[in-house]
This record gives sequence, structure tokens and C-alpha cells, in this order.
Amino acid sequence: MQPLKKFPEDARRNIKIVLCDIDDTLTTNGHLTVEAYAALEALQNSGFQVFPITGRPAGWCDHIARMWPVDGIVGENGAFYFRYNHDTQTFTKRFMASDEIRAENRHRLDILLGEILIAVPAAAVASDQHYREADLAIDFCEDVARLPADDIQRVVDIFEAAGATAKVSSIHVNGWFGDYDKLAMTRRMLDECFEINMETEKDQIVFVGDSPNDVPMFRFFPHSIGVANIADFEGRLDTEPAYVTEAPGGAGFAEVVQALLHTR
Repeated sequence: MQPLKKFPEDARRNIKIVLCDIDDTLTTNGHLTVEAYAALEALQNSGFQVFPITGRPAGWCDHIARMWPVDGIVGENGAFYFRYNHDTQTFTKRFMASDEIRAENRHRLDILLGEILIAVPAAAVASDQHYREADLAIDFCEDVARLPADDIQRVVDIFEAAGATAKVSSIHVNGWFGDYDKLAMTRRMLDECFEINMETEKDQIVFVGDSPNDVPMFRFFPHSIGVANIADFEGRLDTEPAYVTEAPGGAGFAEVVQALLHTR
């Protein structure tokens, strides 16, 4: 990873779209700061398209799509995208799986939940689970004492032994049944809603993240950026971002925004 200041100015000038994780990328210690939210608004006001790409639940994403200065959102690690068009007052919801398949998968995840809580009693169901449509989130540090790495890996192993996908964020282990991730649904959202071909236009896109569930994005986008707290996962990322900020969390995101706005 190179320092953000190594991101060439001519490449920054070409950026039109900003994708970003939320937890510990936009937020700082669980808080969405004024600095980070103002950075989102500054991007939109300057003509960038802005999309959070998050593991957070459908209930939260509904609010974010409607209320935040964003153009759409991918949630639950790629289970869906939501978009609210303020001009036409229309809300678009696109899930990767049908209602029937999601209901079947929910039953399977409920069975896994019991197994996980027996095997790792210090873990807990994430407090936002009630608002989820497609996955199971296991809290390892948001509202519980931080679990050791071995316990986090045990949760991942239980998901994977059952044939589920498991991804570790900065606060949760998210598990789901289905062959999708953040990158796959981002590709679908940009194509279906904005006629953007992510394969040919990836040089015009920046992604900002902080944790292992962002690896598909780090791998795909040449202009990928980690906020400074990505150092917490040193040695645990299959692919690292191209650049890293000096500041962690929301301050790091604001640092990225300033670097982009400087070229305008």
C-alpha cells in the first residue's frame, strides 16, 4: 500500500464515482462524524456519484438510500441494492435472490445460529439482525467484548462447513447462502440503474474500505484505498488496497474526498 499522496493527480482528476464501506470507513468508533457526512455531501455537490457498499442491513439501507447524500447503496455484503430517485420519487429494490429462496435460506441460517452460539458463547447475534433480509450477522466486537481471533475464525469455519459464504468486517462475521459479494451487486447496480459498465470504466471509480469483506473491491479496482485502520488486518487480506490514508475511519474518508476535490 502506498500513501494516498502517491495517488497521481491526473488519475484523481478522472474519477467520477466514489464507492465506500460504512463501518470504520465512514464511521469512527461507531459514530458518523460531521466531517465524514459533510464529505459525502461535498462529493455529491461537486458532481461525483456516491454509493455506500456495506454489510449493514436492509432496514438501515432503506433509510440511507432515502436520506443520505448518496445515489444508491449496496447492502448485506451484496444481497441487494436500493436506490431512491428524488426526481421521480421512486424507490428501487433489487435482491440477488427471490423471496422464496431468502425464506429458505433464513431457516438454514437460524439453524446455524444455534450451532455458532454453542461453539462460541461469547459471540452474539448482531443488534441490527432484526433489520436483515438475507444474511446472519454475528457480533464479535460491536456490542460485546472483542473476541480473540481464534473465536472469530471458529464462526467463519461453522458458516463455511455448512456451505455458506462468510466474510469478516471490522465488527461482524456475516454469513449467507448464495454466490454473491459486494462486487457482484455493485456491478449490477451500476449497470441496471446508470448504464455504467464497471469493467470498462473502473479507472473512473474509487473504492474506500477497511476490512476483509472489502477484498473483492480492493482486488478489482485499481484505485482502491484503505483508511488507516486497515492496519488492524495486516497479514489477513488476500489483496490490499493500492493506497492508504494517514487518518483512520471517517477522517480518513474525508482525506480521500479532499484529495479528489483538489483536482476539481
